[in-house]
Amino acid sequence: MGGILDILKISASALKAERTRMEITSSNLANIHTTRTEEGGPYKKKEVVFIASDISEGEGFGRMLSDRVSSGVKVAEIKESTRDFEKVHDPGHPDADKEGYVTYPNVNLMEEMTDMIAATRAYEANINVINTTKQMFLKALEIGK
Repeated sequence: MGGILDILKISASALKAERTRMEITSSNLANIHTTRTEEGGPYKKKEVVFIASDISEGEGFGRMLSDRVSSGVKVAEIKESTRDFEKVHDPGHPDADKEGYVTYPNVNLMEEMTDMIAATRAYEANINVINTTKQMFLKALEIGK
């Protein structure tokens, strides 16, 4: 039974992580033309960093006795991209500098759309894992009757 629950826990952790990835990507897309922020300067692209996380039945001493510790995923941090901003010559823009250049965010539309599609597909795959695991569990209960 632990194996089935481990699978569900791992998939649930992945769903949570991918949801965060989709939210951050949506924020990047929404701010693709934001040239002025409260911090000053253009919007800075945000990136999600995932790490493996241990998922086990117990905590503390109970966890140490467990012979199986499964690995899930979690968001380690949300960091700002270090990529350079894009400068576009647009002297009529209110945020143009003295030479007429506007500094736009370091967000690339194609990269963000690709990241969104990948996050959506990973989310869907984990939903399929949960549904298949549920079906297997129900079939096992049916066989056990």
